Amino acid sequence: MKRRDFFKSAAVVGLASIFKPGTLAASTTAASKISVQTGVDMVAVMGGEPEIMLIKAMKELGGIGKYVKKGQKVVIKPNIGWDKKPEMAANTNPELVGALIKLCKSAGAVEVLVFDHTCQDWQKCYTNSGIKAAVEKAGGKMVPGNDESYYREVQVPKGVQLKTAKIHKAILDCDVWFNVPVLKHHGGAKNSISMKNLMGIVWDRQFFHSNDLHQCIADSATIYKKPALNIVDAYRIMKSNGPQGKTEADAVTLKSLIISPDFVAADTAAMKMFAQVQPTNIADVRYIAMAEKLKVGTQHLDKLNVKRIKL
Repeated sequence: MKRRDFFKSAAVVGLASIFKPGTLAASTTAASKISVQTGVDMVAVMGGEPEIMLIKAMKELGGIGKYVKKGQKVVIKPNIGWDKKPEMAANTNPELVGALIKLCKSAGAVEVLVFDHTCQDWQKCYTNSGIKAAVEKAGGKMVPGNDESYYREVQVPKGVQLKTAKIHKAILDCDVWFNVPVLKHHGGAKNSISMKNLMGIVWDRQFFHSNDLHQCIADSATIYKKPALNIVDAYRIMKSNGPQGKTEADAVTLKSLIISPDFVAADTAAMKMFAQVQPTNIADVRYIAMAEKLKVGTQHLDKLNVKRIKL
């Protein structure tokens, strides 16, 4: 079997085994309150280009108008941490970010800001990831995250290790925001998905690395200003040598998208997909179970109403 055919078939098997129709979960979390209104807890799409998959998924979730109202200020938080071209899958797919901006603008958003607290030179990351160009073309605006003055301290009362955090003011001041990570391998956290992407909204990332990285990631998911949706970019994923990657051989094209308001469910589903390509024990991604313990969300996908779409 050719390498590309192997990955394609693995992804199909992964989606088929992961996203089985279930019943609507009875939960009191904010995430489930959204799903009660729409009737869908999670949407998984495979086989299309980023914009088409996003449009299909949002329709199933009740449309962008359910999340963005006319005149609102919106923030989109992709992963833009690395000075890498899109083919490396180190950052979120720029086409997906651009497509989401267009949807938000179509719903009447007065402003759509995009940022990340990057790991490398922020201007190079913004430009070479392709995200800056995609954002500006779609009518959004890039804002920096490289200075402490952009952040304000908030309490994290449910945190085990993380008791306070300085959060980017764009998140704190917006009406609604979307968390748009790329699915990829990560040396320290094992995998970088929805909750790991939250490290890009805080100023002191070193605290995470010095005080049980996994627990701090789980703690950060309890911060009061939660995203309306977690939109996991699995169009092109990094299967090895994350979070930067070494060559394009570390990236695999799956043409998939996972969307859920539930951090834990989104990351659980993404991990199950990832494991079909690169065998990984989800228990090693400890922050997922830790977040579930903090009542952030659920790993029990069989209790959720999941809509699968294959294009």
